[in-house]
Amino acid sequence: MMKIGTVEVEQGVLLAPMEDVSDLPFRVLCRALGADIVYTEFISSEGLVRDAGRSVKKLTLHEDEHPVAIQIFGGNLDVMKEAALIAEASGPDFIDINCGCWVKNVVVRSAGAALLKEPDTMVTMAKTLVDTVELPVTVKTRLGWDKNSIIIVDLAKRLEQEAGIAALAIHCRTRDMGHEGAADWTWVEKVKNAVNIPIILNGDVNTPEDCQRAFNETGCDAVMIGRAAITNPFIFRQAKTYLRTGELEAPSSLQERIDLCLQHLRHSVAFKGEGLAVREFRKFYSGYLKGLYDASSVRRDIMRYDSFAQVEERLWLYHAQLSERQDAEESSAEFTEYAEHAMAM
Repeated sequence: MMKIGTVEVEQGVLLAPMEDVSDLPFRVLCRALGADIVYTEFISSEGLVRDAGRSVKKLTLHEDEHPVAIQIFGGNLDVMKEAALIAEASGPDFIDINCGCWVKNVVVRSAGAALLKEPDTMVTMAKTLVDTVELPVTVKTRLGWDKNSIIIVDLAKRLEQEAGIAALAIHCRTRDMGHEGAADWTWVEKVKNAVNIPIILNGDVNTPEDCQRAFNETGCDAVMIGRAAITNPFIFRQAKTYLRTGELEAPSSLQERIDLCLQHLRHSVAFKGEGLAVREFRKFYSGYLKGLYDASSVRRDIMRYDSFAQVEERLWLYHAQLSERQDAEESSAEFTEYAEHAMAM
């Protein structure tokens, strides 16, 4: 059982913090589909302190998404303290510090994965936030800056013992790998043997079977799913079913896919406004339509649309076309079976 403050989950399957992905509508959707804990997009501490509209809007939470963590990043200690208090006032279940983002425009600000080159600073920052807010504070980081500087075991011990963090999420790649190469899960078991706080495994968790394998092989307390949730938002429900029963769910029906896609887009429109929501939603269509007949032509059409009504009309037309195709295939199969039976008489 993993415990972070008042949050307790068994074999937790978590939604990772992802910029421009894990916004409020997607978090609510993933919680409804079985995610045990969801994380906000990473939020700039500087943006929160300056009251920048885009950063402040990311603090918006909904009662249906709890338990939820707000993740913040930054390189200035005083600014991070103030940002943590602002984040806490929004009512999350805990605060997470991003110490793993590998992209250049974050690293050059001495934030994210840059802190892997300054472990003393990371530990000091974590301790300062633990002492500043009343909520639990967690950290998400990587194995190290590169393969020659993997520091995660010692770092985890320091974050637990010196900083007092409540849990640690480990993306099992180094900073220089970005999203390339295979995540090395073996480090999670080593960290688990060195600390007592919950350890969350992130990286290459793409299927329900991956979730079970991660728990079995590493002893992790939870798994965190990132990019795989974009291409398959049903993965949380599928993973929870597999962990509970050992059985894989049947593929989601066409009706369920389109219903959920439109529900997700509708909530995004309500949250962001139609124009922005429809544009930003384009990243999700491949996940909802993955594996369906002629899905590429449908995606080409809806990627050009700028209104909800256009997307809705095109998806229901596609639904009708696929339903007709399926009926025709079933009729053909029935006729073939009848003909073969008649010939055998």
